[in-house]
Amino acid sequence: MSSRTRGSGPRVIVIGAGFGGLGAARALRQQGVTDITVLERADGIGGVWRDNTYPDAACDVPSPLYSWSWAINPAWGRRYSKQPEILAYLRASAEREGLTDLVVTGAAVTSCVLQEDGCTWTVATAGGTTYEADLVVSAVGQLSNPVIPSLPGADTFAGPAFHSAQWRHDLDLTGKKVAVIGTGASAIQFVPGIVDRVAELTVFQRSAPYVVPKPDQEYRPRHHRAFDRWPRLLTFERRTTFQLTELLNAALGGQVRWSKALLSAIGTAWRLHLRRQVKDASLRAKLVPDYAIGCKRILFSNDWYPALDRDHVDVVTEGVAAVEPTGVRDDAGVLHEADVIIWGTGFAATAFLADIEVTGADGADLHEAWSDGARAHLGLAVPGFPNFFAIYGPNTNLGGSSIIGMMEAQAAYVAQVARRLADTGARRVEVREEVYDAFDAEMQTRLADTAWTGCESWYVDGPRITTNWPGKVSEYQQRTAEVDWSELEVTPARG
Repeated sequence: MSSRTRGSGPRVIVIGAGFGGLGAARALRQQGVTDITVLERADGIGGVWRDNTYPDAACDVPSPLYSWSWAINPAWGRRYSKQPEILAYLRASAEREGLTDLVVTGAAVTSCVLQEDGCTWTVATAGGTTYEADLVVSAVGQLSNPVIPSLPGADTFAGPAFHSAQWRHDLDLTGKKVAVIGTGASAIQFVPGIVDRVAELTVFQRSAPYVVPKPDQEYRPRHHRAFDRWPRLLTFERRTTFQLTELLNAALGGQVRWSKALLSAIGTAWRLHLRRQVKDASLRAKLVPDYAIGCKRILFSNDWYPALDRDHVDVVTEGVAAVEPTGVRDDAGVLHEADVIIWGTGFAATAFLADIEVTGADGADLHEAWSDGARAHLGLAVPGFPNFFAIYGPNTNLGGSSIIGMMEAQAAYVAQVARRLADTGARRVEVREEVYDAFDAEMQTRLADTAWTGCESWYVDGPRITTNWPGKVSEYQQRTAEVDWSELEVTPARG
């Protein structure tokens, strides 16, 4: 059980020890809240950067921006850092701030139940330990639960089969026939990472992505010397990168008159990139997306197309009909032999808090409340679930830019709420129903005019876009900078 010391402020449980959860813990501390426990289901901190260790795993946002604003790093090895360096940065920054002392690992949260007093939560873990909390902050992310499609015969495959987020490092792929199912953000990194080792590679593509050049570079000693001598260079690079990504956010959100022009320019860059890197006209035709640019996440790579344009690589555009002991059969009836299957099929992005039962006021089930699509005021709060907030919740994902900027804004907002509870002794904070409804209506109205509308992607749950924010990061930061207490119902202390 977590205990509370008089005067220490609210007892806070944070679920998840990735960028979102650790950032929330720091924001709470900055507000003087000290009774914080971070529950992490794995055996270490890091979130997606702990889990995704596939070959060449890297971020598609430049590291000067994909980093905490309170932990600027002059030592990045390259502009687009790879997984080991990002994980090392996260761990070192958290350690320096004393955040790792707050983390309980191996604590997979299974349920959060609001108690009869309507103000406190009981948080249960798979190991049987329970925690009492005055405030719960979910920071489980949108891309943390791998998805493997249910295909006929999947359990009959004779060889190893694994998801890219559960990479088999004990398995040597040298000389193997490998089938990769999926061509999303993970596959465009690990396929080039294994292509030179395998004997044959069959890539099953349901939908071709738009892949544009990645303006990557190594930071050499001269760069690091310059960063040490002129620290403002780092600030300038971060700010410049942010402004460029805000242009993309504005274009995807249809916020500016030149949205179509910018997306068209990106489309031209993609077309030239494809033509320059793939000489085979029939292969090029397979790699042309069948949807408008921006509908799905635009991907960055300099080696995806060359990897596919190899003699021992085959791109299959027919759907996958079934898995058999010796390979994968496509919808045209062709069996593609394989020794190994790698699922590059992404994550359950719209299944928010999928593994956790959340029971609020009067026995309300959060997943039932979200049965027609997840929603939350500012992506943070849901009526009927007081003192419960989500970091990286519904409608806070981005089509461009760094999600860390959004999560820092959310963390600061929640920390203000926690400070209010500490200062006033208030028992309960809950978003008003009419505010929640108005925000959701605004989101869906604005999202109807974006690049994400009218096509199939992981951003969409049924008729609703549940993941994405339709504006700039700067707009979201402004709207969450100061808690608007008129939007919340605060229950004061007894007596």
